[in-house]
Amino acid sequence: MKNIVLFGPPGAGKGTQAEVLKEKYNLIHLSTGDMFRYHMKNGTDLGKLAKNYTEKGHLVPDSVTNDMLKAEVSRRMEENPKGFIFDGYPRTKAQAQVLREFLKEKNTQVDAMVALEVEDEVLVERLLERGKSSGRADDANEEVIRERIAEYYRKTDILKEYYQTDEKYYGVDGVGSVEEITERLSDVIDEL
Repeated sequence: MKNIVLFGPPGAGKGTQAEVLKEKYNLIHLSTGDMFRYHMKNGTDLGKLAKNYTEKGHLVPDSVTNDMLKAEVSRRMEENPKGFIFDGYPRTKAQAQVLREFLKEKNTQVDAMVALEVEDEVLVERLLERGKSSGRADDANEEVIRERIAEYYRKTDILKEYYQTDEKYYGVDGVGSVEEITERLSDVIDEL
């Protein structure tokens, strides 16, 4: 199995690249954002809780996210996948440790964290543009966007060090055409 943590701040292009890479490498794409949006749209208890946090630009607590992700990975393992692309998870060192232990129980591991690196102002522009068509309230307000980016750096940048310690961190330029960025990501994945 190849298990990739696709990383980067909001608006870096993780979702777009995950869709391309899942097809290219026959991986299962697990997006915590998609999972939360599903629950929010359907008004589940988890969705209501998640919405309360995301509308303020904050991250959903680890305990909720961990349980949701474990259930989804366990369910999808039955499909005998070639691996997973984790998009939006882990976001904290504690989540990374939970993921490590959980995957170890499943006789697999994270093979690489591949981070899309994009300047903040480009991220703000991308998200505001996406907000015009996405219908996502958190993409339409520049103040909330900047808080999401700041929250990313405060809570998740430490993961770079975590995966560097295991020699599993790879930074990739996230600016350019979708194809150019995919090629850069593929160069890393092909070497794993």
